Amino acid sequence: MQDTGTPQQIIIHVDMDAFYASVEARDDPSLCGKALIIGSLPGERGVVCTCSYEAREFGVRSAMNIKEAYRRCPDGIYMHPNFSKYKEASAQVHRIWDSYATAVESVALDEAYLDVTETAGTFERAREFALEIKRRVKEEVGLTCSVGVAYSKTAAKTASEENKPNGFFEIPTPDDFVNLIIDREVDVLYTVGRKTAEKLRSMEIFTVRELRDRESEVIATFGKHGRWLVQLAYGIDTQKVVPYKPEDAKSVSREITFQKNVSDRPFLKDVLLLLSVSVVERARTHGLQGKGVVLKITYGNMQSISRSRLITAHDDAYSVYREACRMLDSVSYKDVRLIGVGIYNVIQSKRRQLTLDDLNGDGSEKRRIYLSNALDRIGRHYGLVSVLDPRTMGGLEELHRVVGHMHECRANSPWSGSYLARDKLSA
Repeated sequence: MQDTGTPQQIIIHVDMDAFYASVEARDDPSLCGKALIIGSLPGERGVVCTCSYEAREFGVRSAMNIKEAYRRCPDGIYMHPNFSKYKEASAQVHRIWDSYATAVESVALDEAYLDVTETAGTFERAREFALEIKRRVKEEVGLTCSVGVAYSKTAAKTASEENKPNGFFEIPTPDDFVNLIIDREVDVLYTVGRKTAEKLRSMEIFTVRELRDRESEVIATFGKHGRWLVQLAYGIDTQKVVPYKPEDAKSVSREITFQKNVSDRPFLKDVLLLLSVSVVERARTHGLQGKGVVLKITYGNMQSISRSRLITAHDDAYSVYREACRMLDSVSYKDVRLIGVGIYNVIQSKRRQLTLDDLNGDGSEKRRIYLSNALDRIGRHYGLVSVLDPRTMGGLEELHRVVGHMHECRANSPWSGSYLARDKLSA
């Protein structure tokens, strides 16, 4: 493949080391050096959020089923995540990172790309930036990070992973990148996930060198993605660092996995209301609203389904809840493991179209009253009156706490009548 030329960029990729686990060990030194698993507890249903490097030595990995993690590491220390603590630490490290770059693309709470092309000017200065970032994160936040400096985003990410944990590596040119990865397995290339790797191996393409040798077959098999992989195999990557803008989101969603399967619709509708409130409050924070509602369900047998409906754009939770309930009533009556609600076809809220109810002076105020009444009824039943304020429900941690309490109350005191069933869904 002919090199099309890579623009002169200098990118730093920063990745915190076992972020959640490191924050916990920082705040409780007795956890240092231990196999620490953050996520669900062994007797619960769920997955590993992250784990310490000591736990990884037992084969525990992020997103692993918690039961499998416990089978591999029964003597590990298991903890629920404390998201408010992690967000605070994330804000601290991001303030450090942001001060070095003209553009920052945050991948997650603990990871970001920094464009330092203008602020550094040279790779030598970028190296100084990277080492300074590592020092400041350690001194000011009490955590370690791995940093890569390179000519492209893909190379920078590869560099940051090269010497983890607490590592530093640089890849100045495409030739340096190719020389590093040429004889490594194909999943070293960005966007080669498990399925793509399996497909390539079924073609007897195991290494980057073999992918280059058979680039025409790769492109013919994978199309646009194949062409991208071939470019990466030659070190070609012209991606820019693009700051994340919430207003560019295409959808906003929330979901809950129950510790025990749920079959009764009244309780599921109670949860749908809180999910709808959380979704709308999260979107409203960024001035967004959706023109469609989606319902996601995973049954106890792991079968997943989704239903969606277009609506006239609303920025109120009751409209989202109403449509989600209608879709719930249309699906099979089975034990539910997971339920989620989302909005899609997201637009800026100032562009919302008026509904017939709005024109009649009978729209948003009516929905606001319905929402308030519904939350009051749930609050009284579950003893949550003081916390069911829509403004506090946008956060994931608060949502999980409230639904977990409701689920526990339901298990201890089952009931058959839904307060929400009396709310009018035709409003």
